[in-house]
Amino acid sequence: NRLDIKNGCILRLTKAPGRCAEDLFKGIQSADAGVRCDSLKELATVSTDVTFAQEFISRDGHLLLVKIVEDSNELVLLRTFDNVIMTHTLTAFMELMDHGIVSWENLSSVFIKKIAGFVNAKPTDASIQQVSLDILENMVLSSNSLFLAVKHEVTMERLIAHLQVGREDVDENVCLLQNIIHSSGSVQDEMAHYLYVLQSVTLNHLEPRMRMPLDCYNPEQREILHNLRQAAFETESENSLSHERRRSLCAKEFKKLGFSNNSNPGQDLVRTPPGLLALDTMNYFATRYPDAYSRFVLENSSREDKHECPFARSSIQLTLILCEILRIGEPPSETGSDYHPIFFSQDRLLEELFCGCIQLLNKTWKEMRATQEDFDKVMQVVREQITRTLSSKPTSLELFKNKVNALNYSEILKLRQTERLHQEETLAPPVLELKERLKPELLELIRQQRLNRLCQGTKFRKISSRRRQDKLWYCRLSPNHKMLHYGDVEEDVENPPIEALQEKIPVADIKSLLTGKDCPHMKENKGKQNKEVLDLAFSITYDVEEYSLNFIAPSRTDFCLWTDGLSVLLGREMSSESMRSELEILLSMEIKLRLLDLENVTIPDSAPVIPKPPSNYNFCYDFSQTEQ
Repeated sequence: NRLDIKNGCILRLTKAPGRCAEDLFKGIQSADAGVRCDSLKELATVSTDVTFAQEFISRDGHLLLVKIVEDSNELVLLRTFDNVIMTHTLTAFMELMDHGIVSWENLSSVFIKKIAGFVNAKPTDASIQQVSLDILENMVLSSNSLFLAVKHEVTMERLIAHLQVGREDVDENVCLLQNIIHSSGSVQDEMAHYLYVLQSVTLNHLEPRMRMPLDCYNPEQREILHNLRQAAFETESENSLSHERRRSLCAKEFKKLGFSNNSNPGQDLVRTPPGLLALDTMNYFATRYPDAYSRFVLENSSREDKHECPFARSSIQLTLILCEILRIGEPPSETGSDYHPIFFSQDRLLEELFCGCIQLLNKTWKEMRATQEDFDKVMQVVREQITRTLSSKPTSLELFKNKVNALNYSEILKLRQTERLHQEETLAPPVLELKERLKPELLELIRQQRLNRLCQGTKFRKISSRRRQDKLWYCRLSPNHKMLHYGDVEEDVENPPIEALQEKIPVADIKSLLTGKDCPHMKENKGKQNKEVLDLAFSITYDVEEYSLNFIAPSRTDFCLWTDGLSVLLGREMSSESMRSELEILLSMEIKLRLLDLENVTIPDSAPVIPKPPSNYNFCYDFSQTEQ
């Protein structure tokens, strides 16, 4: 399509790309809004041609589009006509950039902010949102600097909100988030919650199929059932058979396929859940992996020793198990953070997991030499195999398959035996009684450790009303546990002596310990503090006039150490998660030592002598040398 502008109208003509680019360039700059809109619309179409794109970009046409975006304001999303113009502008820009003629890194921070703003804005047009996400995704993939810029600008809450709308363009959001995930390194608690919500919302799109029973009178669903049968068995032409003969043949083959109601197999899929989702997973396996499907069915349908594994019955139950493990149909909780990294490497996680697990089920069935009477036992083992493997957080489908297949039936038995012995040891009445006797001694050990840590002291950052974090102060407990000394310190001072800390508070004057949002410095900045800061905040109030000393711990570990230590000074019980974890570890170690079988084992009265160090360390292998 070639364009010309005459009398305010755009006419389709056959022109050279250079002339066409020039005419469109003028049309975009036209004072007539209608001509401008039509020019941008046509530009979005013809920009797919690389020759035209080169001509248009050589005239800095792409910079003209960038300027339109940079000069836009929030009203663009509210006015329909401006909305249409912006959609055409972004689409044309995306088409031009797809040719790789211009680098993404040349884009300004203003442009990035505007595009991110289209995604973050609540009254967002679906078309603008989708093309904006396309642009952001390409930025994320092009360079680390652009990735950091996008990550800074795009609000995760808005991406999750867009996902909850349930539009067809959800995959675009998923793709963008996926790139953010794989580029982020370690995942913080807040990010883990967003990923959990994303996973939950996306998987819950399968809930309608899971809740819907098969309709035996639906021709499409009946056709899928018969396709499953025909894909498994090479039968003679059914058209030449009589009605009774054809019905008999179908019933026989549906029985071999593993349906309980072979005369009307649709009845097996009436139960919800898993409903139609079971039909979807079986059909996906049969069409995506036809060889594996045929091998499964034929291997079991030809057996006559009562050890055949019923494909249909197993598939229906396996689909139900996967729905329960992935929590399909459950709304995301406000505090959940347990997500599966494998979810972000697969477009159709449930179906692909099913394809791997149905073959695992067949393998486990043979390892257990199961019969129809053992069906429930096999399914319990398969559930355990899947659950244990997913708990190890595999990041790809291939890794999941390798791990779950290595976890065979004999390994499951070994793990069960080990866990049973451990449970018997830890839950036996004598062991529980021994634990209670040991607990006071170990708690005292933790208390002393906490007080020693307070005596060593910690460097804290000051957070002023202007949110500046450039000042440091140090706080430590006196060796006699009667005074808290504190004062300002420089960045390079690691462990200042008590004499250098000018301020002090008698421990006897401390009235209470406050944490989180109850702290005075958190109340002063209400609404401005993020969750991370709230989780590290604690305060002590002292004296009759309700003075307070406010802390922001450098880490969660320091928070637990200080709040436990201050609780000990106040005569209260320690309550941090760190204390509970350490107590459990110490109890477990002590119990194992007490239960060691030391019969006929000589225990020396003193520790063995440590041998002298070697004269040199040349015996270590140098891996940097390439073997010949």
